[in-house]
Amino acid sequence: MKSPSERIKDLGLILPPAPPPAGLYKPVLVVDKFLYISGQGPMKSDGTLMVGRAGDDMDIEQAKLGARQVGLTMLATIEAHFGSVDKIKRIVKTLGMVNSTPDFGDQPLVINGFSELMSDVFGADNGVGVRSAVGMILPGGIPVEVEAMFELN
Repeated sequence: MKSPSERIKDLGLILPPAPPPAGLYKPVLVVDKFLYISGQGPMKSDGTLMVGRAGDDMDIEQAKLGARQVGLTMLATIEAHFGSVDKIKRIVKTLGMVNSTPDFGDQPLVINGFSELMSDVFGADNGVGVRSAVGMILPGGIPVEVEAMFELN
């Protein structure tokens, strides 16, 4: 069985730079055997954030790619502030927030972009946990923000 870091390499994934905290909080926090990750936005490889709003200037597929980019950002944050992703046993909980118009109702499909990436990296069993996907206004006009909780080995 391959490790998460080996899967990242095999998939050819390029992690963006880990974003600095945008306020008074910890990017990651370990409590007992759980790793909590603060809300992450879709950081691009050049260090800028994606912007857009589902149902307005982004369709479902574009917003889903934004959610996938949040997953890459989260992996970069884990490596920068915690260490190797190989210390993670499984994802436990995901809260996916989608910047969307009031009539946009496909937030779960958007957050699949994040969830599918976690499944690819951590495996079909350990990469899928419980999840919520909601619509809201997000800071800086980013299309997606995700916070998550992981169980450690």
